[in-house]
Amino acid sequence: MSQIAQEVSIDLGERSYSIAIGSDLMGNTASYECLPRARTALIVSNSTVAPLYASALRAALAGRYAQIHELQLPDGEEFKNWETLQLIFDALLSNGCDRKTVIFALGGGVVGDMTGFAAASYMRGVPFVQVPTTLLAQVDSSVGGKTAINHPLGKNMIGAFYQPQLVVCDLAVLDTLPKREFSAGLAEVIKYGPISDMAFFDWLERNMDALIAHDRDALAHAVRRSCEIKAWVVGQDEKETGLRAILNFGHTFGHAIEAGMGYGVWLHGEGVGAGMVMAAELSRRLGLVDNGFVARLNLLIQRAGLPTKGAVLDAADNAGRYLELMRVDKKSEAGEIRFVLIDGPGKAMVRSAPDDLVREVIDACCA
Repeated sequence: MSQIAQEVSIDLGERSYSIAIGSDLMGNTASYECLPRARTALIVSNSTVAPLYASALRAALAGRYAQIHELQLPDGEEFKNWETLQLIFDALLSNGCDRKTVIFALGGGVVGDMTGFAAASYMRGVPFVQVPTTLLAQVDSSVGGKTAINHPLGKNMIGAFYQPQLVVCDLAVLDTLPKREFSAGLAEVIKYGPISDMAFFDWLERNMDALIAHDRDALAHAVRRSCEIKAWVVGQDEKETGLRAILNFGHTFGHAIEAGMGYGVWLHGEGVGAGMVMAAELSRRLGLVDNGFVARLNLLIQRAGLPTKGAVLDAADNAGRYLELMRVDKKSEAGEIRFVLIDGPGKAMVRSAPDDLVREVIDACCA
């Protein structure tokens, strides 16, 4: 039975939409009543998620679309590229999909990002819906309209801002999520506390064990509060010209780890977990936070099952390799690396830092 426990709104004028959060939503027809009518729908998923959930989503959509096509992509961050993106375009064109076709992204962040990018590009824009099946996607990547694919030289470097029509966060699907993937999602939950809401950080410290145990009430609160914070930020700065950049706390270091290790070796959330520790340590060395805050964050990340040490990318000059990769990050400006730093607990800022100091932090956090 469908239980829409919460709804969070993304307020973007004519591009506004809702995030539905609750149990057993994905397979319920009522979850999709707000969507535009169309002749055709395409469900894009991957080889792991589709066998579990594609038939339930298809059944829920059957009365709404005369034709429902399915596409299974290979599973993994290493497939978030041009070649895999072309499979989506091939499916749309070979099935004669028109510009009213609704595309459903059923999967985690990789499926959501690629499907959104395809929707933004196909016939210059068709409607799409996010049905995230990982915790990371529910609290972060499915919300806010960032779509992209990776390039060998940088993560998410090719993409577009394109908002979905709806996001359906079904907490029940998290029960089938592998432990490592669930922990990776917790990284994106944890980040919201230091950048915006230390009361939420306090709550996470008290409830981390309940979250790891998949307590449904705890999960509902964590997903809702994460989406509320992201919705507020995106509503202020949809295309990341300023404020929205704070959502990248830990990501500058984390993206370097992902690219440097090879996509898929470290999960995105694992890179972000270690990246938050590195960003917090950089904040401390710049005099913005104290030792106690860094220790609290380190412990919470550790309790979530995430790495707190950065990866070694180059034995000869590890810090140099990090700096090289971070200079091609989207947040760099004129070759200057921009870091999201904690300017006191619950408040974030974006600024540069001297290379020598960043080297010290990398050496300390990768030892």
